Amino acid sequence: MSFDQRAFRDALSTFVTGVTVITTCSRTGSFAGITANSFNSVSLDPPLILWSLGRDSGSLSTFEAADHFAVHILSEAQTDLSMRFATVGTDKFSGLQTTTGIGGVPLIEDCTARLECSVFERVPAGDHIIYIGQVERINTNSKTDPLVYHAGDYARLEASKSIA
Repeated sequence: MSFDQRAFRDALSTFVTGVTVITTCSRTGSFAGITANSFNSVSLDPPLILWSLGRDSGSLSTFEAADHFAVHILSEAQTDLSMRFATVGTDKFSGLQTTTGIGGVPLIEDCTARLECSVFERVPAGDHIIYIGQVERINTNSKTDPLVYHAGDYARLEASKSIA
């Protein structure tokens, strides 16, 4: 390689992404959740999405033992949730009001969108596991703007303007 990991990360940070929180419930009832911007659509038929989880994540064992997960596309008012689920070594669900989704997955309210998924496939890829989920139920809230991330920090989505 003619570049190091820092140069690679810097190049990737130029891509603007949305911010998600992924939650799950293992077959034994353990909850886990992480903040992730490694989220993307895969297919419309069947409806598939993907995201990735580092092999060194403390939540890996819970996600590996789960059949379902939920992708919460955060609103710009949910920066605190993004930070909460990005913090290592804390009980991320302590004091957080959730409802129960498919497979017992904890659901967070007031997101821009929420996708409840069954695990379609897990694909090992380098130092991550790619999770492909089949979307089973969606919830959207068109009244909120999404939380976005760019160059290592949160950013504000400005009103759309045509550049053509």
